[in-house]
Amino acid sequence: MSRISSMAYKKVDGMTIDDRRRSASNSRLYNRLHSLHSGRSASTNSSPFNSKAFQHTFSYDDSITGYLSKELREDAQYLALKYGMTSHQGGVSNLHSVREEMPVKVLNGSPGYINILDALNGWQMVKELREATGIPSAASFKHVTPAGAAIGIPLSEAEAAACMVSDLSLDTKKPSLAAAYARARGADRMSSFGDMIALSDKCDEATAKIISREVSEGVVAPDYDHAALSILVKKKGGNYTVFKIDPQYLPSETEERTIFGLKLRQKRNNTTINGETFANVVSENKELPKSVVNDLIVATIAIKYAQSNSVCIAHRGQVIGLGAGQQSRIHCTRLAADKAANWFLRQHPRVLSLPWRSNLKRSERATGIEMLIESGLGGEEERDDYFTQSVPPLTLEERSEWLKEREGVVLSSDGTFPANDNMEVVMQCGVRYIAQPGGSTKDQPVIDNANRYGVTLIHTGLKLFHH
Repeated sequence: MSRISSMAYKKVDGMTIDDRRRSASNSRLYNRLHSLHSGRSASTNSSPFNSKAFQHTFSYDDSITGYLSKELREDAQYLALKYGMTSHQGGVSNLHSVREEMPVKVLNGSPGYINILDALNGWQMVKELREATGIPSAASFKHVTPAGAAIGIPLSEAEAAACMVSDLSLDTKKPSLAAAYARARGADRMSSFGDMIALSDKCDEATAKIISREVSEGVVAPDYDHAALSILVKKKGGNYTVFKIDPQYLPSETEERTIFGLKLRQKRNNTTINGETFANVVSENKELPKSVVNDLIVATIAIKYAQSNSVCIAHRGQVIGLGAGQQSRIHCTRLAADKAANWFLRQHPRVLSLPWRSNLKRSERATGIEMLIESGLGGEEERDDYFTQSVPPLTLEERSEWLKEREGVVLSSDGTFPANDNMEVVMQCGVRYIAQPGGSTKDQPVIDNANRYGVTLIHTGLKLFHH
């Protein structure tokens, strides 16, 4: 007996496949299918039976596909995961593809369920960024939302210091993948701790060196050069997850997910975001420099892959503040603005010249900086754990003076930008360009506010909800 035919006698969920066939096919359904197959006509009264019959056969085929994928254990079609979304959801966690070859391969490590979610979402995002801007791109993903994302614009001296890569010889003349990840990781270091990294281009040694110094769960890229891979596989005691994905892979136009045993199906969100997305400027101020358009692309693609509601603030090719997963878009806006302000404050001269104690971890330095920037965090004794001398936190006056010099910053919202006082809030961290879908009954108050403050307002016509 062949291996495939013998599987009729193997059990799936406690039943043999023959058992499933008998239980799934009553005589009426069987006769109906036989009638359809033989080409005999049927009355319109039998149409409910058509639906029931095909529901049964669909469920049957789905069970067979899942079972054969697991039983045959073909690496190109089936990938076992170490556990599900949480560690107690083990035993049946897997990723499988109905295609002849799995588009993503594990070169090292043992990924979990959330690692897969972050890797696949992150890869889609950086691929889109690369296609839209023509610049190497990177993302730092945590819990299915980008903690940071960027295109590889060379870093200034202050940006390199804020991203903790001043000691590395990154290219200061042309865009690079290393600069993209340094920016993506460096904008919100607290949120990026333990991230899944997505890279648009072949990972080189310079990028791998940055990754090697950070606490991270894994990386996905279209390829790796030999030096980069040899660095990465040593992380986490040799257990660092390294994904390689086929850059030519395109999924189906429709996507499915199963919730509570029920399947949802919809058209995949494959809308293209590029410079033309921001052509409809509705404010009196129409200015949109090329650098601003790139920033708008970065911010808008970021919210496309962030849990809604989401508001993103970007500057110089990178996300500097992302408020996501909030029920209130007002709170999203405040969260994004706070993070953007922190990014700029980390480049304050007092922060860049801190008297650090020796042998501090990078994560500890990030905590020390947060204490200095946020006056309500930690007391003097706690700050002394990080510095060789007493360092007072930044005063409100220092913060205000430094932030009021920021300008040219962009914001993109996945839904209607809240009117109220939110424009004043984001202007405090330099926002001068705002993109939102438009089409709301509350559009005019937002347009009036934009004109009052000289802000350039764009209506994209795109709502970008993501869950």
